[in-house]
Amino acid sequence: MPVLDDNELTLPSVVATLGERHADRRLALTLIFHPQTARIGERAWLPRLREGDSPWILGRRSPDFGRDGQTEPGPLEELHVSRQALALSAEGDGLLLRRLPASSRCRVAGRELEGEVYLTGEQLQRGVPLLMGHAVVLLLRYGQCGEAPSRPSRTHGMRGSSRYMSNLLEHIEQVAGSDMDVLIRGETGTGKELVATAIHRASRRADGPLVSVNMTAIPQGLAAASLFGAARGAFTGAHKATDGYFTQAEGGSLFLDEIGDTPQELQPQLLRALQQREIQLVGGPVRRADVRIISATDTDIDAEGCGFRAALKHRLGGCEIRLAPLREHPEDIGELMLHYLAACREEAGVALELPSPRCGGRRLAAWSELFYLFLCYHWPGNIRQLANFVGQIMVASGDALVVPESVGSALRAFTHPRMAKSDPPAGSPGRRMQQVGEEEFAAALRDSAFEVARTARQLGVSRQAVYRRIEASTRHRLAEQVPLAELQHTLATNSGDLEAAALALRVSASGLRARLRAAGAASRV
Repeated sequence: MPVLDDNELTLPSVVATLGERHADRRLALTLIFHPQTARIGERAWLPRLREGDSPWILGRRSPDFGRDGQTEPGPLEELHVSRQALALSAEGDGLLLRRLPASSRCRVAGRELEGEVYLTGEQLQRGVPLLMGHAVVLLLRYGQCGEAPSRPSRTHGMRGSSRYMSNLLEHIEQVAGSDMDVLIRGETGTGKELVATAIHRASRRADGPLVSVNMTAIPQGLAAASLFGAARGAFTGAHKATDGYFTQAEGGSLFLDEIGDTPQELQPQLLRALQQREIQLVGGPVRRADVRIISATDTDIDAEGCGFRAALKHRLGGCEIRLAPLREHPEDIGELMLHYLAACREEAGVALELPSPRCGGRRLAAWSELFYLFLCYHWPGNIRQLANFVGQIMVASGDALVVPESVGSALRAFTHPRMAKSDPPAGSPGRRMQQVGEEEFAAALRDSAFEVARTARQLGVSRQAVYRRIEASTRHRLAEQVPLAELQHTLATNSGDLEAAALALRVSASGLRARLRAAGAASRV
C-alpha cells in the first residue's frame, strides 16, 4: 500500500492561523472546481470516522455540499463521477483512501490512484487535492467544524468562502470602525494593499483621500520632504513650497507600504508625526495632521538587528492584521481562480468560453486539470502570483484554453515524482546537498521565490549549503551578484515593483531590498 510523501503535499496547516481547537477538527471536502461554477467553494463535512467503522463512501450522490447555511446542500450530481467512487476508512491517526472497483478515475496529490493510499494526519492537516472523473476537483482537509462567524455583507472585492476569509472580513469591519493606526503584515502578494483600501472605504474617512506610498520608491535624500513637505528654498531645487504625503492625505488615510524599509534616519520623525499628529516641514513650520496611518510590511520588523525601531512598530500597530499566505487557506483557490479568469477575460477581450456545463467533455477536462494543478501548487507569490498566472493564460488563449509553457512548467515542477526508498524525502533534516539534483535545486529555488531560507527548508539542507551552491553555480546567483545597471534597468522595466523585479532577475526580494539599501547608503558617502 503506497504512502504519499510529505513533499508531495504543498498545502500546510492553517489550524494555528485560524485559532482552531484540536478537539473541533473535522475532515472537510471543499469544491475547488465543478462544472456548475456557482458551486465552487461549497463544503461537506465528513462524519467522525473511527477504526473498525464501515467505510464512508464518496461519490456522485453523497455527501451533500453547501456554503455554511447560505445555500441548499446538495450532492455532486456530476455524471463523470461514479455513484460510489472512493471509500474512506480511519486507520490510526490517518485515513485509508480506496478507489472502488470499476469506479471513475481519481488522482490524489498529483498521482493516479489505482488501489488504495494511506494519508497521514499531518498530510490531511495540510490538505490533499483530489481530481475525480476529470470533472470535479476537491480538497480533503481538516477544518474547524461548527458555526462559522457571520459573514459581513461587504466583501470589499475579496473572494473566498473559507473560515479564514470570513474572519478577515469581520476583522476589517471591526478595525474600520475605529480611527486607530493599522499595521498589516503578511508575505508578498497576500493582498495587503487591498485590505488597506477596504479599511479606508469602510471607515468614517471614506469620503477623504487615500494616499498610497511605497516606502522603497522614495529617494532617501528626499524622504522627509516627500512625506512631510518642504518650504520654498529649503534645499537646492526647492523653487516653491511643496505638500508632502501627510498633507495630501489630510482628512483621509495614508497607506505606507513596505514600511519595514523606512530609512533609519527618517524613523524618529515618522514616530513623532504619529505620536503628536504633527509634521515638521523641511525648512518650514510645524503643522497639525489629521490623517490615519495604515502601513504594511512583508519583512520581519521584530527580528534582532533589522534596524526598525520597536517604538515605531508599536505605534504603527495600534491594530494589527496578519494576512495568511494562500497556501494556508487553499479552500479559496477555486473562487479566486474563477474571479481572475472572468476579470482577465474581459480585460484581454478574448473569446475563450469560461467553464460551464455547456463545455464539451474535453474542454471540461482541460478546465478541471488546470484548477487541479493550481490547487497542487504552493504559491510562493500568493494571490498576486495566482492572478499573474491567470493573466498569462488568458493572453495565450484564443477560443480554446492554452497554458503557456512558463506557467505550465512552474505548476508541474512542484508535483515531484516519488523518490526511491533509499533516498531521504525532501525537507527531512540533515540532508546533504550532494543528494540534491540540479533540476530539483532549480525547482526549489523557483518555488521558494529564490529566498535562501525557504529553499533550505524545502530541501532539508542548511542555508549555508544553499549559499555555497548558488555561489558556485553558473546558472544561479545572489542579489549581490547582479550588476547595478541590470538591477536598475529591471526595476524601471517593472515600474519600481521590487518583487516583480526580483522574480525577473531570479533572485530573492529580501536580498534585492538589502542590495538597494546598501547602494543607497554608499551613494551618500
